[in-house]
Amino acid sequence: MEHEIILESELEAPFPYEDLLKQCISKALDAEGVTAACEINVLITDDEGIHQINLEQREVDRPTDVLSFPMFEFTPGAFPEDVEDDLDPETGLLPLGDMVISYERCLAQAEEFGHSPERELGYLSVHSVLHLLGYDHMDGEDGPMKRQMRAREEEIMASLHLQR
Repeated sequence: MEHEIILESELEAPFPYEDLLKQCISKALDAEGVTAACEINVLITDDEGIHQINLEQREVDRPTDVLSFPMFEFTPGAFPEDVEDDLDPETGLLPLGDMVISYERCLAQAEEFGHSPERELGYLSVHSVLHLLGYDHMDGEDGPMKRQMRAREEEIMASLHLQR
């Protein structure tokens, strides 16, 4: 399945991981059984940029690593079979939503957690795709939704050879 991943960068330097990002997003969509060709908009920014978006969109006054803005409310792990009515008539693609990643935070977290920037970027993009597909983790540290989401993240990351 060919997905359209539209990448925009606000970074001053070139973003070195465009291919990896697209690979991780596509793998997560495939792993979740997404049968429609989808469109996802991705913005790569810094802590200041994501802080501003977080404040404007969520009224949270701090930077974060990744934000996800889904277009639909899906049931986690149960991508609908019929999405024909939701396809963009101009592109024929299903617009899943937007993801915003702070590359600055990505690099800092990779160092903090002792793994590569590739692994951290992969994780953030997979995490965001799962949010776009209805997964959530706001039910507490040991909540069933968080456990479900973490398990899917680890399975997808292993299939990308980016596990811990």
